[in-house]
Amino acid sequence: MTASTDLDTLTDFFDRYGVALTAGDVPAIAGCYALPGLVVADTYSFSFSTMAAVALSFVGAAPDYQERELVAANALIEDVQPVSALLTMVAVQWEFLDSQGRAVPGERYRYLLRTTDDGPVICTVVRTA
Repeated sequence: MTASTDLDTLTDFFDRYGVALTAGDVPAIAGCYALPGLVVADTYSFSFSTMAAVALSFVGAAPDYQERELVAANALIEDVQPVSALLTMVAVQWEFLDSQGRAVPGERYRYLLRTTDDGPVICTVVRTA
């Protein structure tokens, strides 16, 4: 097994993740993460070591997506860098679609992914400018 830099594999992963985010499917979101995991932004960071902790960190996201009427998420993969035998850093610009069919720009993130027998999982998320 080697770190996935295959765009089809990465696109499939981020498609599943985006569907889970906009659907508010917290168990599916949690299933996209490796344990332990880390989220880092300019003003905060947090780690989690259980699926319940991952799920809890995303409970508030679903109402936000619903309030903004976001119905779909599309990950635009900007850069893919192999880091080690099983790790890949992926730069993503998120774009959302609202209930009126309008594109809504989202944030940029870097995801450190680990390749597993079941596919990629997120180890670390860094919110970028």
